[in-house]
Amino acid sequence: MTTKTPFSTRTRLILLTLALLPIACDTKAKPTPENYLQTLNTYFADKSECLLPNTRFPLITSDPAEINRMNTLVAAQLLTVSHETAIHVARYVPSTLGEKSAPHFCYGHRNVTTIDSSTPLAPANGFNETQVTYHYSMKDVPIWAKTPSVQAAYPEMAAKVTGSTQDKATLAQTRVGFQVPD
Repeated sequence: MTTKTPFSTRTRLILLTLALLPIACDTKAKPTPENYLQTLNTYFADKSECLLPNTRFPLITSDPAEINRMNTLVAAQLLTVSHETAIHVARYVPSTLGEKSAPHFCYGHRNVTTIDSSTPLAPANGFNETQVTYHYSMKDVPIWAKTPSVQAAYPEMAAKVTGSTQDKATLAQTRVGFQVPD
């Protein structure tokens, strides 16, 4: 003897699927620290931090402060220098070793370690957006960026590669998750 239920097995399966569908689709779009962390790490995975983002070689300079900074890269064997004494300038070009990193001399990428705070989602630029404050450390830092002389010459880079640094980012909520607006 079979018992009749008001819903067939097929109907129950469809209702269950429909009930769970919003939960399954929304998990990456929920405003949670885990989703923010994953979004930022995905974004930064291929965005390197660079020492000389706007530099072209050969670099010719007569600025004593710039000469001192560049000479630390000569000592790290990333650049070679020639001096034009008649016109008081130094000419820098990447060395054989430095050609791998030139012209920008990137020193790794951010790895977000914690989400410290976020603002409530608010409409902006056609999306709900939040401002996230986070801590990060640098990954894939080359040896030359860890040398004391280069770190002394480039204190902003040194602060980033030697510990945990704090920054902020805007994240936009989409149907499939969050993204960093460009």
